[in-house]
Amino acid sequence: MRSKVIPSLLIGCLVLAGCSARTSPIEALKLQSQSAQRAQPVQAASMAPVPAVAVDEQTGSIASTSGADPQALAWAGDTPNQAHFESATMTAGMPVPDQRPVAMLARPASPLATPEEPGTRSSGRHRVYNQRFSDAKPMNFGKVKPKHHAVHGVDVSRWQGNIDWPKLRSQGANFAYIKATDGGDHLDPMFHTNWKRAKEAGVKRGAYHFFYWCRVASEQADWFIRNVPRDPDALPPVIDVEYNGESSCRFRLSPEKAREKMQVFMDRLERHYGKRPVIYTAPDFYKDNLRGQFLDYPFWLRSVAAHPSKIYPDRKWVFWQYSGSGLSQGVNGKIDLNVFYGSVADWQNWVAGKKSWQRVAGLR
Repeated sequence: MRSKVIPSLLIGCLVLAGCSARTSPIEALKLQSQSAQRAQPVQAASMAPVPAVAVDEQTGSIASTSGADPQALAWAGDTPNQAHFESATMTAGMPVPDQRPVAMLARPASPLATPEEPGTRSSGRHRVYNQRFSDAKPMNFGKVKPKHHAVHGVDVSRWQGNIDWPKLRSQGANFAYIKATDGGDHLDPMFHTNWKRAKEAGVKRGAYHFFYWCRVASEQADWFIRNVPRDPDALPPVIDVEYNGESSCRFRLSPEKAREKMQVFMDRLERHYGKRPVIYTAPDFYKDNLRGQFLDYPFWLRSVAAHPSKIYPDRKWVFWQYSGSGLSQGVNGKIDLNVFYGSVADWQNWVAGKKSWQRVAGLR
């Protein structure tokens, strides 16, 4: 019986082809079973493609290159935590988020708002920071004070030097009007730097032009257009009209002529940027030239000694410049302080184009 068993085992090993001299018949059978399992096809679900991600060079937005819905990625589009990505680092002129958590890849963007940061107000797409400014020359404006307005901002020029825009924004600069040009041949040397860095910090920004009364209005408009980019996300452009005792243009135009030049300038800007310009002015110039005029234009009023309702009793406004002696972290020296007339919701709707300035100012 023993002589018959041994040959049978040897024949079994040869049949299984892969059995070595040290492999038992039972082990050989196990190896054959495992080999058959490895030969089975991989399940199709494990081979599902992962959408590739690319950045559109024209818009800077993130999109799927595989044709998948870009909203499947948590950082695609305007997500509730968009403010985190507004502080993105710059790579080859393109904003790149500092972090892209792996966990976010597994789920679509949540429609629920993320918790607000300390010192901020719930504000949807554009986070609004509570103001923390101080004033070197504080004024008592009576019952209605600047602090009663929800949305604060600043206006700046070369005289503020190198601004720490993220810090300035965290102190309450939710918007900034940046000086771009004056006359027909002067460009503020800090304009392009401020324009770029303000946007990187998430500040809503617009540009303003200081109007020179001894220069042709159309030439001034062309100069502004030449230097200020047409950005659909920017605030409406501003024409700054006031008397300037330091200007080389000494004579004063008649009110009719002054308004005629303003109209030429504003029409040209509105056609180019697609937004009605804002008129910035001071009490003396307003009294001599603008009272009862330009009722279809938003106004930004300088009133640093009293509430605008006392200085401009017949005028509704969108912006109020309440101080020229403001102090804030992020900027050396003094800075102009401003407020927006409406609520946080009004601000969100106005900058998104969902609400007219007339409704914000209470005219409609």
